[in-house]
Amino acid sequence: MQCIDNKKIKQMEIERKFLVNKELWQKSAKPAGQHITQGYLSVDRNKTIRIRITESGSYMTIKGKTTNISREEYEFPVPCEMATEIIQKFSEGIIEKVRYKVPYKGKIWEVDEFLGDNVGLLIAEIELTHEQENFELPEWVGKEVSNDPRYFNASLAMHPFTKW
Repeated sequence: MQCIDNKKIKQMEIERKFLVNKELWQKSAKPAGQHITQGYLSVDRNKTIRIRITESGSYMTIKGKTTNISREEYEFPVPCEMATEIIQKFSEGIIEKVRYKVPYKGKIWEVDEFLGDNVGLLIAEIELTHEQENFELPEWVGKEVSNDPRYFNASLAMHPFTKW
């Protein structure tokens, strides 16, 4: 797998999460997905540190404490070989998923189809510019789980969906 480096990013992540109706999702048109492996180096309520490997790059991401649906995020590229080694040596938990980026009504929805211990779980995320931003839901979007910590990726790495 070849990784392409991108520049360092610091941002405020404002994100809402929803469960996905599997039946409606399977019937909908969608772009090709991208395989993602994420290893978690630190998981606590004030910060999460992860390494992500995709077909287009590998990154270290540090996320701060979530307040409502917002949190600080720092992300920067790391060499693919280093990312793989860090995951193998230091991860407390790993998740694998296929991510689909679906445009809908002027927004990009990221739909994650989880694999491994979280197989069967589908979560849709939308990033917003502010917490009260209005947006339309695609027909396959179900119950909101933005404030349910069980559905945070870091939580799924430590406590998989199939073992609830």
